[in-house]
Amino acid sequence: MVTTLLDARRARHIAEQVPDPELPMLTLADLGVLRGVEVTDDGTVVARLTPTYSGCPAMAEMRADVAARLREAGYSRVEIRTELDPPWSSDWITPAGRRKLAEHGIAPPGAAPRSAGGPVPLVLSPTRHTVPCPRCGSADTEETSRFAATSCKALWRCRACREPFEYVKEI
Repeated sequence: MVTTLLDARRARHIAEQVPDPELPMLTLADLGVLRGVEVTDDGTVVARLTPTYSGCPAMAEMRADVAARLREAGYSRVEIRTELDPPWSSDWITPAGRRKLAEHGIAPPGAAPRSAGGPVPLVLSPTRHTVPCPRCGSADTEETSRFAATSCKALWRCRACREPFEYVKEI
């Protein structure tokens, strides 16, 4: 039991270091895509991943990278499972991941408001969405394209410093 627990901790540590193929400044753990790593009784390492959205084209690369890293570390039996429930949320991006995004000129998503439970009010009017510039911090920004290099990002421009930047969409 102790050996299995130590193996699981070691395997998780290895999987946590795998960079995201689309946002290489983040690890899969930073992005919240790595859901868990366990070692079964027969010694198989099972890593669970949740894509940022169900059609994410990087998922095959993520699965291959995690499996390769674990095999390189000496785990001969590796299984990568995709979990779609619950679906990934931008709230799963760690504080370190949000900091790394901003440091690389990508605006991190805001955290969803926390509810105390009960009914959630539905607002049907247009909402004002402000994305602060990751370079100068100005709130005077505008969306220029709903889609960027990947489907989970949008293109924005800062009116203050005039720099374009990517924004990781809130999901």
